[in-house]
Amino acid sequence: MKTILISSIILLFSSFNVCAQDVQVFAGYEQSIAWMESIGWWGEELRTEQLQVPRTLLIAISPAWRENAAQMPVPMKKEFFYRCLLPLVTHANWLVRQRRAWLEERAVEMANGQAPKGENLENLRLFAVKLKVKTEQEAGEITDPAEWRKIVDELLYRLDEIPAGLAIGQAAYESGWGTSKFTIQGNALFGQWTYGGEGMVPEQQRKELGDHKIASFTWPFDSVRGYFLNLSTHRAYEDFRKLRAGLRKSGKPLNSLTLADGLISYSERGQEYVDSLKSLIRSNGFDLADAALPRDEPLAFALGAANEEAARSMTERYEAMKKKGEFDRIVSEMRLE
Repeated sequence: MKTILISSIILLFSSFNVCAQDVQVFAGYEQSIAWMESIGWWGEELRTEQLQVPRTLLIAISPAWRENAAQMPVPMKKEFFYRCLLPLVTHANWLVRQRRAWLEERAVEMANGQAPKGENLENLRLFAVKLKVKTEQEAGEITDPAEWRKIVDELLYRLDEIPAGLAIGQAAYESGWGTSKFTIQGNALFGQWTYGGEGMVPEQQRKELGDHKIASFTWPFDSVRGYFLNLSTHRAYEDFRKLRAGLRKSGKPLNSLTLADGLISYSERGQEYVDSLKSLIRSNGFDLADAALPRDEPLAFALGAANEEAARSMTERYEAMKKKGEFDRIVSEMRLE
């Protein structure tokens, strides 16, 4: 399973020419923290100075994390969770910015009378379907440039950044700081539901809510991406999107505590949930991360192992995959979002 996760993350970001040296395996959280300290990425008192975030993404959540977290001082556990999750969120926001820039270029072209065509048209269709603006059939039938311009406006409304403090706050709340059974088993950081098909069955599944399950993901960034898509598309979060668009229009920064007010429908607890979430964000200083950006450095990856022996085994498997050229085969089959 770990080998599959490593190849998946290499695959997703193949455009960055990631090499074997960019994957680090840590034998326990102590090694991870020592590494964070060595690159200036540790210390709660330094957060206001640490808004340039390492581009090192966590590949997998170690099954040993729940036990380790129970033994760590609470402040250390929280800080470790924050340090591991923030790079995932800042990278997701970086991807959003790239896609928004591309959409804005298409909007300018259409404003100048250029109809989308070729690869641009195909990509617009993919965006429209992915963000649930149009069905696949509808997107395939649209040819009118004026209609595409309206669709691009809607895409820009839906596809926007999520403040890092809000994302980390919800992940901490929903996953129990990464220690929940669903997080360990399926990288479910945000407690998202799914109906039918694959998923993890809750211990107490309420019949009145239907055959719901907890969505599982191959690796942590998958969960972050699913969370971004969920807030960007689900009708329950229209208030969130309106608040976000309002901040954009007024030129104000996207603020975790402000946008949390748009998430009343995220939980059956409604306003009580929002109040608890905002309290968690404030008490842990997560909103300091709202302005965080990824460092200008190559993308790298990390995962934890239970001990030195397990770390050596993971590293050997990774090196073997590289020597066999398996990454080239996988990359050729990759379908980026």
